[in-house]
Amino acid sequence: MERKNIDWGSLGFGYVQTDYRYVSNYKDGAWDAGCLTDQATVTMSECACVLQYAQTCFEGMKAYTTQDGRIVCFRPDLNAKRMADSCRRLKMPVFPEDRFVEAVVETVRANAAWVPPFGSGASLYIRPFMFGSDAIIGVKPATEFQFRVFATPVGPYFKGGIKPLTVRISDFDRAAPRGTGHVKAGLNYAMSLYAIVDAHEQGYDENVYLDSATRTYIEETGGANIVFVKGNTLVTPKSSTILPSITRRSLVQVAKDYLGMEVEEREIPLTEIGEFTECGLCGTAAVISPVGKIVDHGKETVYAGFGPTIQKLYDTLTGIQMGRIPAPEGWIQVIE
Repeated sequence: MERKNIDWGSLGFGYVQTDYRYVSNYKDGAWDAGCLTDQATVTMSECACVLQYAQTCFEGMKAYTTQDGRIVCFRPDLNAKRMADSCRRLKMPVFPEDRFVEAVVETVRANAAWVPPFGSGASLYIRPFMFGSDAIIGVKPATEFQFRVFATPVGPYFKGGIKPLTVRISDFDRAAPRGTGHVKAGLNYAMSLYAIVDAHEQGYDENVYLDSATRTYIEETGGANIVFVKGNTLVTPKSSTILPSITRRSLVQVAKDYLGMEVEEREIPLTEIGEFTECGLCGTAAVISPVGKIVDHGKETVYAGFGPTIQKLYDTLTGIQMGRIPAPEGWIQVIE
């Protein structure tokens, strides 16, 4: 397999159209067989449910070239389960989890020439998504859906290297109790756009959201879960409105099993953030990004940035993904 002639080191985190994507349609109560296609455009009614009522959900993961030359994907079974949970909450038909993983494998394999080489700092980002496709004018779920998977090569999420982030406590709410904060619905991200643009205009990298019921507990940011370090303990917020990040769950296991740390998943009062020494934001795109400062309406809490524990968590998880460190059983899906 000959790779595409790309300057991998110059890639940003953006969309590059690749050769193939996977498509399956749901109609009359069943999914069709699905197939790969070279057509990158989607044609639908102007009254499609996704355009009127945002009935859509998505996932995100990466494929890598490991140190020994294999192309692998990291824990796609968990993405399949999370999308199934999102679909149930949004009244969308579940795409079978085994078929989800197969679709990801097929898409990556068909675009193998686009997978960046080991050591380039780049990867192949994979985006499975589903949307209601038939014309719906009354407020109700669609009856026809399309599931798609495309892939695009991306560079590091933070161009020029990872730098400690400055984030703010947001005045906006991200999710409400018994709402959709725990599923990866497109509407959740649409609702966060105003807040993130405002944060950037004010000189901050991200928003940290509090629980909307009491506004006293740390929840997560607009695009990532948040973790804290206190001594030899990793502390992560626990809430029914937080998206269950696959990267966060993996870091929790890495902390316990590889680094011998204690882990606490619990409510974290805003008043406690000054007691931690390190803080990080975790997600697929950047794995874990160090936070240098949290600003709460002028009051600054400063952390160690890329402190020793955040560094070890990052090095260990990326080492597992890239094949430098043995992975727990089931974490690595080999493509070829």
